[in-house]
Amino acid sequence: MFYAIFKILCRLTFGIIFRTKVIGAENIPKEGGFILAANHMSNWDPPFLGTFIDRVVNYMGKEELFKNPIMAMICRGLNVFPVKRGAADKNAMKNAVKILKSGKCLGIFPEGTRSKTGKIRKAESGVSLIAAMTKAPIIPAAIINTEKIFSSEIKIPRLAVVYGKPMNFTGNPKDKTELNDFAQSIMAEVAKLKILGEDSIK
Repeated sequence: MFYAIFKILCRLTFGIIFRTKVIGAENIPKEGGFILAANHMSNWDPPFLGTFIDRVVNYMGKEELFKNPIMAMICRGLNVFPVKRGAADKNAMKNAVKILKSGKCLGIFPEGTRSKTGKIRKAESGVSLIAAMTKAPIIPAAIINTEKIFSSEIKIPRLAVVYGKPMNFTGNPKDKTELNDFAQSIMAEVAKLKILGEDSIK
């Protein structure tokens, strides 16, 4: 219920105030588990990424968010589960696999942290490992201009989100090089989608 209400508010806010351009929503699977993998530039990204699609998105969130009881309650209401950054978190991995195998959507920011420059960073291989373990397709997505929300430069920027075609990991799940290469290929596709999104709102 909380998620649904929050999503409606986000759709009104992002859609009307920031005039968000949405491209490729038809690429989102109507059913079954899948990974939604996007670039990360702002704290607005998690709600923004899932606002304009019909599926409910579950997210990993840094464990520090759960240290505050009120923030922890809000995170859980928005389908966010904790993950330890900078180390392999087996519990977070188990939660991710469980979500996908139950036919739900998992939202991931493969870069692991926000980009302070706006440029797309190198991906961590965790997204590939999750895809390999679950056989879930990955939908690459590009978020445009969320880092400019309420900035001194542009108070009300035009936003865009682009959802790409499904990608699948078909390599050896035990081969670290293949896992890493696939993770980078995801971000390469996100980079292409980002250019498409930027051009759409010029």
